[in-house]
Amino acid sequence: MTKEQWAVDLARCINPANIKLNESLHTYTMTKLGGKADLFILPETEQEAAAVIRYAHTNNIPLLMLGNGSNMVVRDGGLRGIVVTFAHLDEIRINGDHVYAQSGALIKDVSKLAAAASLTGFEFACGIPGSIGGAMAMNAGAYGGEIKDVIISSKVLTKEGEFLTLTKEELELGYRHSIIAEKGYYVLSSEFQLAKGVQEEIDAKIADLTYQRESKQPLEYPSAGSVFKRPPGYFAGKLIQDSGLQGKGVGGAEVSTKHAGFIVNKGNATATDYIETIRMVQRVVKEKFGVDLETEVKIVGDEINE
Repeated sequence: MTKEQWAVDLARCINPANIKLNESLHTYTMTKLGGKADLFILPETEQEAAAVIRYAHTNNIPLLMLGNGSNMVVRDGGLRGIVVTFAHLDEIRINGDHVYAQSGALIKDVSKLAAAASLTGFEFACGIPGSIGGAMAMNAGAYGGEIKDVIISSKVLTKEGEFLTLTKEELELGYRHSIIAEKGYYVLSSEFQLAKGVQEEIDAKIADLTYQRESKQPLEYPSAGSVFKRPPGYFAGKLIQDSGLQGKGVGGAEVSTKHAGFIVNKGNATATDYIETIRMVQRVVKEKFGVDLETEVKIVGDEINE
């Protein structure tokens, strides 16, 4: 079957306006990089999401979940098969000290609404740029807090399009790890347990964390966020800084002069530039310190010449 046929078939169960052929992905990624997707779909309901996943599975079509595009680099050749995003599934509800959020909701918006309701425990996420789905998949964390500290359960779809609800224990959350990523599940929604707090203290903590983030991270440029995982016994940014790599890069991509753990798009980078800069950093740090830097960002898609 062709991608055009996929679009025709899926239009029977998905709003055709939310099915896009040959959609450029650079507008959906935080790096502002990436080629085209054969078919790009934005389901509006959990049932539509399940229908897309079942269709891809039944017809052996490659399927990639794109969250807020904050922790991913899409190669210049784009992606074959179907790319799906749950951006339209973005409902957030607060009930007492419980917070329900759908996969496409931005984690920083959940943090903001929780704070406005005088709920504490989610302040750490006030500056994380990803979606709830992406945050669940990687057990996102910052400033001493992480998803596993507040999660109750998640509703997911399996690769076959079956619905499951996973408890905190079943999610197997660890450092940048979860059963979601391991099994290739697709997050639909999550429920969090917070606690009533003092509004002034919550506001002060968020203000402090926002200041720390804005003063230390290169938010003025597109980037994939922190590129590398923390190697045991080291800090990736310190190793990169001590390697003299800040300000260096390939093409329009550059190791940030503000925070060495970030690689930024200075305005004219290609995904190839970005990836080659990542490889250059890994090579130099390995040569100087004997440490292998593992990427935290996910690199997907085809090379431009494929």
